[in-house]
Amino acid sequence: MSALAGRRAVVTGASNGIGRAAALALLREGAHVTGVDIEPGRDEFPVVGLDLADLDAVAAFGAGHAAETDILVNAAGMYATTPVRDFDPALYHQLLAIDLHAPVLLIRALGAGMAARGWGRIVTISSVHSGVGEPGALAYDIAKAGLDAATRVAAIELAPHGVLVNAVAPGFVATRMSLVDGVDELTSPEFRTVYLDHGRLPLGRAAEAAEIAELVAWLAGPANTYLTGQSVRIDGGLTVRL
Repeated sequence: MSALAGRRAVVTGASNGIGRAAALALLREGAHVTGVDIEPGRDEFPVVGLDLADLDAVAAFGAGHAAETDILVNAAGMYATTPVRDFDPALYHQLLAIDLHAPVLLIRALGAGMAARGWGRIVTISSVHSGVGEPGALAYDIAKAGLDAATRVAAIELAPHGVLVNAVAPGFVATRMSLVDGVDELTSPEFRTVYLDHGRLPLGRAAEAAEIAELVAWLAGPANTYLTGQSVRIDGGLTVRL
């Protein structure tokens, strides 16, 4: 029998990137997957159209799926340049809604249902940005640090009810999120010089979404029996090098 046979998973950001890769990994383990995305999905699993910036709609979705969801993967996210001295407040609030507030609302609603049934797994895609800063990334860095904090608190509160809560913190990943202001950072001269030529990124390449998804699937599955409250860095050694 597949490891997740009979389990029902909700994966946000499921139409592209890490979210889609995670959804496919859970499918391979036997889970029934419902995707959530503002963009349409493909044919592998159903995708509910939902704008995560609409927090009332997010709360309604959470309430409607709390009774049946065993696994939540918060993978949706956006990046926008928000410098401290000159950020657009509307863009700042939109990013925080999508990257922080919507995941927390889903943890609240779906986590409560898992706790009531005595088993659950919650995995949120954080980032190395949760612990290090980058110029122009004010809103994104705040959101990712907040996700790590939410992971810790949720893990503490839900542990007595059989629910494990963790985050995955990638570094560079070859997805659409690599496009910053229309430029692919993975092909930029700075990435080549600083991270590859000078060895700042020890493994010498960006991750593929499927590599991140394998960790997500393990954290979300029954083989994980004791790891909770952690933000697991999967960054090719990026944050261990001075």
